Amino acid sequence: MVHIWNDPSEVPADFGPSVVTFGNFDGVHRGHQQVLSQLIRVARLNHARAVAITFDPHPAQVHRPESAPELIMGLEDKLVALGELGLDAVLVMKYSLELASLTPEEFVADVLVGSLKASHVVIGHDARFGRNNSGDLETMQELGRQLGFEVLVISEFGSEGFPLHGEVHGDGRDEGHGGMHDGDGGQDRRCSSTWVREALREGDVATAAAVLGRSHRMRGEVVHGAARGRDLGFPTANLASDASGYIPADGIYAGWLVDQAGTRWPAAISVGSNPTFDGVSRQVEAHVIDRPDEAVEDFDLYGQTVVVEFVARLRGMVAYRGPEALVDQMRLDVVQAHNILYAH
Repeated sequence: MVHIWNDPSEVPADFGPSVVTFGNFDGVHRGHQQVLSQLIRVARLNHARAVAITFDPHPAQVHRPESAPELIMGLEDKLVALGELGLDAVLVMKYSLELASLTPEEFVADVLVGSLKASHVVIGHDARFGRNNSGDLETMQELGRQLGFEVLVISEFGSEGFPLHGEVHGDGRDEGHGGMHDGDGGQDRRCSSTWVREALREGDVATAAAVLGRSHRMRGEVVHGAARGRDLGFPTANLASDASGYIPADGIYAGWLVDQAGTRWPAAISVGSNPTFDGVSRQVEAHVIDRPDEAVEDFDLYGQTVVVEFVARLRGMVAYRGPEALVDQMRLDVVQAHNILYAH
C-alpha cells in the first residue's frame, strides 16, 4: 500500500533510502507513467523506496491564479492514479510562497535528503526548482556530489529530449514525457497535460484517453437538480458544481458511473446547460442505463460521491423543438451509449 504524507515532517525517521522525483503530475498521463515506472525499477534494483513528490495547489494557482490551467484531475484522483503505479510513497507538499522561497539547496537538503533519505534523484534536462527557478540539472548534480546521492537524467531511461518536469517552483509547467502519434498530420507529439486539456476542450475524450492511458474522469457529490430528466423518463445523477476534474466540451457522452460501493454502471452523460429548457449554468449529469429491475427502487445516489468516466462523445449539445423531440433523441443516445460501452 502506498504511503501518503502531507508534510515532510510526517515521513518516518527511519524511512529510506529512496529514489525520488518531483512534479505536478496533473493527469498522471502516459508520459508520467513511463518515467515513474522506470523510477520504480531503479528503486527495486537498489533496494530502495520509490517516492514521488507532488504539489497542491498547482504552483500556477499561487503565482498567477488569473491564468492558471484548469486541472485535469483533483488531488484524490491523482493520488489514486499514482498509487496504482506501484510507488511506495507520495509526499504532497502544500505549495505556497513560503515553499517557493526555498533555495535549491534548502529544498534538496531538507526534503529530498533530510526527510526522504534520497540515494537517487530523477530529474529532467530542463527541470527548474528552488527560489526564482534558480536550480537546474547542473545544480542538482553538484548537490548530489555534496550530499551523497546520484542524479539520474531522463535520457538515461531512453527518452532523450523529453523533459521530466517543467518549472516546479515558479510557473509550474507540467508538460509530460514520452512521445506518441498525435493522429493529426502524422506527427509525433510528447504526452503532456496540455495535450489532454486541448482534447477535452474539444470534447475529444478518445484522444484524452489515449494520452492518459485511461478514460478521463470527474469526481463529485450527487446533488438534486431540476428533475427534468426524471420527468422525461431519464433520471440523472447531477454532479455538484465543485466536482473535481476537467469538464469536457458540451455534449452527450457514453461512459461509466462508479458509485461509492465501487459498482460500475454504464451511463449516458450530458455536459452542458440544457438549451432545450433555456438552461444557463453548465451541468454534468449521468443517466445510468441497463439497471437490473430489482435495483431500481433502491437506486439512490443522492449524497454519494461518485466517479464519472468519459469513454466516447456521441454528439454536441442541441436545442430541440420541445420535449418530445428531445426524448426521441435521448432514446437514441442511450442505445448508442449502450452499444459503444459494451463493444468497448
